[in-house]
Amino acid sequence: MNGPEPQALAAGTGADAATLPLTHAALPADEVLQGSPTTAVHALATLGGVEVGIWEMTPGTASDTETDEVFVVLAGHATIAFDDVVLPDLEIGPGSVVRLAEGQRTVWTVTETLRKIYIA
Repeated sequence: MNGPEPQALAAGTGADAATLPLTHAALPADEVLQGSPTTAVHALATLGGVEVGIWEMTPGTASDTETDEVFVVLAGHATIAFDDVVLPDLEIGPGSVVRLAEGQRTVWTVTETLRKIYIA
């Protein structure tokens, strides 16, 4: 996506999280398991040491090591598989709220571009 990089929100301002333009970049090759997914991230605010932002991933499959976060899916669909703990796969889509913990190893399979608001 083109255009100027969005800035953090100033007090008393707002943005449309569903349509805010984001700049995508390719994932590191050693994280990509299938396809050519790209990701974008944009921090909206830091409140008391906690970051709130928007993250997006295009279709494909990639591995990740998580940070402590809670997120809400705005758009898209994906499956999150957990590599290092015995947890069922999560099917996520608009409205899903998920809690991830620092160090969890996951595999994300995005079938429709996924956009989420995260708190980390």
